[in-house]
Amino acid sequence: MAAADDIRTPRGVAVGADAMQWSFSRSEGAGGQHVNKTSSKASLTVSIDDVECTLAQRSRIVAALGETITTTCQVTRSQWRNRQMCIEQLADMLNTAAAPPPAPRKKTRPSRGAIERRLQSKKRDSEKKRDRRITE
Repeated sequence: MAAADDIRTPRGVAVGADAMQWSFSRSEGAGGQHVNKTSSKASLTVSIDDVECTLAQRSRIVAALGETITTTCQVTRSQWRNRQMCIEQLADMLNTAAAPPPAPRKKTRPSRGAIERRLQSKKRDSEKKRDRRITE
């Protein structure tokens, strides 16, 4: 595979083409005789040691995905297209796992108007239910 086959995510995580271990087998499901003749199911396995990223990203990826990442695709009848879909899945998984955690939520208080609207709504609902009651 050429260097053009390397994977690079928007967060800077890279996987070389030589680090990807491919295996192919027969797909399951419909497809007639074609499914019995071709090995179009693609499985891609990559070790975290072969992934180029920062130390912080590596720790996040290991925590989210483990030491080895495996993706499998058997959606299409084409082995080439299944390989492309495996590469896309791997890139998405790495990009998502390498993302830093979101900033903590800054607690805010409701405004005076919001408090008044909530209390008026509660009062309205209470009056509505009071009017429904049967009084004897």
